[in-house]
Amino acid sequence: MKELLKKLCSIPAVSGREEKLREFIINEIKDYAEYSVDQNGNLICFKRGKSRAKKKVMVDAHMDEVGLIASYITDNGFVRFETVGGIDAAVMLARKVVFENGTVGVVGMKPVHMLSGDEKKTLPKADSLYIDIGASTKEEAEKVISVGDTAVFYSEPLDMGNNLLARAIDDRAGVAVLISLLKGTPEYDFYATFTVKEEVGLRGAKTATFTVSPDAAVILEATTAADIYGVASDKKVCSLGQGPAISFMDRSTLYNKKLFDLANALPIKHQVKEYVSGGNNAGAVHLSKGGVPTLTVSLPTRYIHSPSCLASLLDLEDMYTFSEKLIALLASGEGL
Repeated sequence: MKELLKKLCSIPAVSGREEKLREFIINEIKDYAEYSVDQNGNLICFKRGKSRAKKKVMVDAHMDEVGLIASYITDNGFVRFETVGGIDAAVMLARKVVFENGTVGVVGMKPVHMLSGDEKKTLPKADSLYIDIGASTKEEAEKVISVGDTAVFYSEPLDMGNNLLARAIDDRAGVAVLISLLKGTPEYDFYATFTVKEEVGLRGAKTATFTVSPDAAVILEATTAADIYGVASDKKVCSLGQGPAISFMDRSTLYNKKLFDLANALPIKHQVKEYVSGGNNAGAVHLSKGGVPTLTVSLPTRYIHSPSCLASLLDLEDMYTFSEKLIALLASGEGL
């Protein structure tokens, strides 16, 4: 799955611009599952298993990633931008970015020797930053960049032992696992949804859930691992190397207790998130129609929403095995 994840992390797919990634996924799964694309751009798949499912299970992974969007071009050719999704200004400073058409730029900042004493003590706000594409006039910049164009961090995947360093592991990890599940031979039928616009809270998963109308849902995600220097043990959320993480609660969902207990009892390496933070497509899915019992299975990821996310490939393999067993249990009707 490592090579698949590397390919996925190399394809730009800022929220609302998921087309290239969706086409890649279709090429990967077209011989293994039935599929359609809805009006929002969600890819909805049906996978036949060895047996017919007693309960309809939907497994979701969002396709989009955080990024930047051009909002204004100055007279001297600099590109002002807005962030698409949650990106800390600290991870943008002096970083290379690449636009959809291949134009490369750098997020500009004032040189350190020109900062005032107070400026040195605080990080600049995102709305004070700009992208330098090497243009000297507005007209020159507009030959290659238009307002509304999106950019991602210029970052190539890098092997680090049993870990992978890459942009957009959130949520290409979930996408990689879901593609692999569709290529497998499951015990029971299930539905798979590759959804749009999760990072901006618009939740393509909401409409996908209405289409599928599942009895239960599993969200495949990436989540913050703060098992790093200087973070107190009760705020580490989860750790690399301890398997996928399951959640009992986050800022958008209080998870179904039966599903949580069922998953937590699986004899496959996993961990429980120990800090309540963030949110994901579960927030939309579990409130759809008459309500959908939902659980999230996440890949622990350091430095999430940055150019250099770090995750364990061993955790990724465990995430696949864990999800495969959980889907089979739910489709068999157990716990529902």
